[in-house]
Amino acid sequence: MKMYDVITKKQSGRELTEEEIEFFVNGVADGSIPDYQISAFLMAVWFRGMTEEETGILTECMVTSGEIDKLDSIIGKKVDKHSTGGVGDKVSLIVGPMVAAANKGIYVPKMAGRGLGFTGGTLDKLESCKGVNTEISAEEFENIVKDLGFCIAGQSKRLAPADGKLSALRDVTATSGSIPLIAASVMSKKIASGSECIVLDVKCGSGSFCKTLRDAEELARLMVRIGARAKRKTVALITDMSSPLGCAVGNSVEMIEAIRVLEGRGDEKLTELCITLAANMLYAANVDDLESCKAIAEETLYDGSALEKLADLVERLGGDRNYVYDTSLFEESNVTAILVAEKSGYISRIDAYEVGKAASVLGAGREVVGQTIDHTAGIILNKQIGDRIEEGEALATLQAQTLERAQAGMEYLFKAVTISDYPPEERKIIIKSI
Repeated sequence: MKMYDVITKKQSGRELTEEEIEFFVNGVADGSIPDYQISAFLMAVWFRGMTEEETGILTECMVTSGEIDKLDSIIGKKVDKHSTGGVGDKVSLIVGPMVAAANKGIYVPKMAGRGLGFTGGTLDKLESCKGVNTEISAEEFENIVKDLGFCIAGQSKRLAPADGKLSALRDVTATSGSIPLIAASVMSKKIASGSECIVLDVKCGSGSFCKTLRDAEELARLMVRIGARAKRKTVALITDMSSPLGCAVGNSVEMIEAIRVLEGRGDEKLTELCITLAANMLYAANVDDLESCKAIAEETLYDGSALEKLADLVERLGGDRNYVYDTSLFEESNVTAILVAEKSGYISRIDAYEVGKAASVLGAGREVVGQTIDHTAGIILNKQIGDRIEEGEALATLQAQTLERAQAGMEYLFKAVTISDYPPEERKIIIKSI
């Protein structure tokens, strides 16, 4: 079998066989297929797509390209949550502690990544607490999950190694938006990580891969079917990412906002989303009916138990748990700038994509893998969509290390916000459940 023939077949729009897909994934994993041929294949898939059967086989081959974590020492249901990404998405830092604090014998083994683009990933946000190290051994990861009920740590290179190579090449070949490739990437890691139930947060809007509801539904349904094929109970929520999630975009600022939600005084829509996702994780694990699970999840915010779980995790990862109880300990940026409103009116639009670009130029994101990230850089939105604002009033606060970065971020953020004479129609944070 030759990779050239596999590429040609997919370029012509024909369906690949199981043997051809297996040959491709094995060649990615063992390095026998060069990057330029892998890139050509990814581009062919981007243009021609894949059938559901092809995507299912691709996922299975990516799972078996490495080890599969059984987490056998953990007695209880293991539930994972995954978001397709967005601007201001700090949800994992909130729902993991909530589900663990529910104390229902449900465990959340969450392997997360580092951001490439707008801001850092979940690991970068967690590491804004001094001393935290998320690169831990598989044994330590399992022990923390067993002891605390959850853990957030670096993605093991033992799991779905073919995905690591494919994801890196997708980033630099403009093929990240391919729905079959997204689905196979997400589900291969989730299936390999040993969780029996999977809850997916599929973002829809300008700040996400899926710009339209149609694409978001297609991706959600495909991943749910792949989960069923692998005998994993899978639920997908389609959620709004036309504007940033919450009020903070960055790393330490998002960690602080996650703490505010766990204190029971966070942004209303962000809190609603986190309660709903946590409830669906408990529901998928057969704890109770969905409404009862919502009540259980919400209680962990107001009795302080979820906040304590986050502090426990910070401590187990080598950090100072006091950061969770005293956010003034977080390092501050050198420069703070304020964007003010040019006129009075109502905030009718805060474009997530433009806000994300603003955060990136402030220093909150990476342009290349391995680049040092500025944990202090970020944006705090003083106003949300629908709020009334007066001319000269503060729209947002920007944080950066240099004045030049702050000015560049200001230009992008200015384009992101629209002020209108009338309040906009309210958008729901949760659009659909699949």
